[in-house]
Amino acid sequence: MTDPRSARKLARAQRGDGGVNGPTRREVLVGASSLSLTAAIPTAAQATATTKPNSIADDLARYIGFGSKQSGGEGDVACGHWLAGELEAAGFAVEKPVLSVPYFDPAHCEIAIDGARATVWPQPIVTPTPASGLSGPLVRVDGAGRADAPLLGAIALVDLPYGRWSSAISKSIRGPVDAAFEGGAKAVVIVTNGPTGKVIALNADGRAPMFAGPVGLLAPTDAAPFLSAAMTHERATVTLTGQAGRRPAFNVIGRMDRQKGKWIVISTPRSGWYGCAAERGGGIAAWLDLARNIPRMLPDHDIAFLCNSGHEYENLGAEESLKATAPKPEKTHFWLHLGANLAARDWHEGLFGLSALPGTDSQRYLVVSPPLLATARRLFKGLVGLEGPYPSDKLSAGELTAIIAAGYSSVAGVFGLHRFHHVADDDERCIDAPSVAVTVAAFRDLLLEASQA
Repeated sequence: MTDPRSARKLARAQRGDGGVNGPTRREVLVGASSLSLTAAIPTAAQATATTKPNSIADDLARYIGFGSKQSGGEGDVACGHWLAGELEAAGFAVEKPVLSVPYFDPAHCEIAIDGARATVWPQPIVTPTPASGLSGPLVRVDGAGRADAPLLGAIALVDLPYGRWSSAISKSIRGPVDAAFEGGAKAVVIVTNGPTGKVIALNADGRAPMFAGPVGLLAPTDAAPFLSAAMTHERATVTLTGQAGRRPAFNVIGRMDRQKGKWIVISTPRSGWYGCAAERGGGIAAWLDLARNIPRMLPDHDIAFLCNSGHEYENLGAEESLKATAPKPEKTHFWLHLGANLAARDWHEGLFGLSALPGTDSQRYLVVSPPLLATARRLFKGLVGLEGPYPSDKLSAGELTAIIAAGYSSVAGVFGLHRFHHVADDDERCIDAPSVAVTVAAFRDLLLEASQA
């Protein structure tokens, strides 16, 4: 588990001396995290911003310090209680609806050939092997599902193309895996080729196993001997054993019901496969900052803040929130969803391996309802990746897709896949507090202007 004090020290160092290099509002924010409002917002609202210096860095450090965020696990549960407490302190009435999520505590998970073995990540919902494993000739399957030998009785090695992978629901992943099992493979091992060389965990259906047999994920850096063995169809053994079952997790919802009949909703997930520092941390810090400030800025609206578990199980928690706890579409004025990669750090790759940069990863997407496009272009100008917003009737992803499908007509959301997305090394190095602060400022302005529409 990451030491919160170490993460906080690093975040403070990243903020620098707080100097201002120019007269713009956002440059001031980067130096001091003092989040001002645009002149277009009523004067009464302008006086209510109370973000404390260092609060975003402190919230990031606290979130990172909970360690693994797998749904229903120790870190996810502790984080959820912390966030509920923060909402209560901000004046919200808080509930924590329970949901059921899968889990798997691995015992022995590997692929082995004569002379080599490597750990594999068991793909949920896990179909375990016998304790002795499953053995057969190793056969490579390419990204199109084509095998170079019969798959009956084989261990299929699915060699994905390079990508920033996220979900096993993707046709590019599910297609070749399904083809391998249809061809008679006993088990499948997926090489998750991506920018870090590490295993990229894949989101999965949270209600039933997705595949016809055991599936494990193999790091590209460990794959070379197995790809070589597949050329001659050497015998391989795959073992996936551990403790499986279901356990309770919970969503968090805070309501400030002023009987206005028009709700502003702000949501974010908190769970994920690993520590999720940049995948989820930026969204959590932004969510908390808005929870402490937006209610005072929007006195004529009812306010709801949702934070869901079960995200890695294809938005399981979000679906439960939409069914049971979220304000109804006809009473919701605007919904802002803070998804993955709100403000992750960018990296150089190649000459010196991976080298951290002070800038923000551009692989983040801003989606807004079509009437808000012009507003979003103005407010997010200069924010890499977000300055070219997409209309919600053309693009969405993750929980935002479920929100739109549920009938919420005025929405905005951010999502993306940063370089360490779903990788165990998504730690404090991957997130920068000043970048989160400047992004929060733009979303705050968007909320305020959308509330006037």
